[in-house]
Amino acid sequence: MSKGWESKSVEEQQAEAVMPKAARPEDDPAVKAAEADRKRRIQALEMTRERVLSERTSSPHRRSALELALATIERELEQLGWSIKL
Repeated sequence: MSKGWESKSVEEQQAEAVMPKAARPEDDPAVKAAEADRKRRIQALEMTRERVLSERTSSPHRRSALELALATIERELEQLGWSIKL
């Protein structure tokens, strides 16, 4: 059983060695920058989400505005590939 895992790893390593450096998406500066931007956006939205969740109000108008803001934030987070962490 372990031999099968080892051979798969070797196959992946050989395929990666053959692949030209420019073809590796993780080495592309544009991909790195886009991923860093995505992570920053997720972090900012998570902080905003926490702030909205922490607000308390007795005003029904304010509460509906907060619920709408929360739904919008969570929709944006989902589009970025985020899921609720419990």
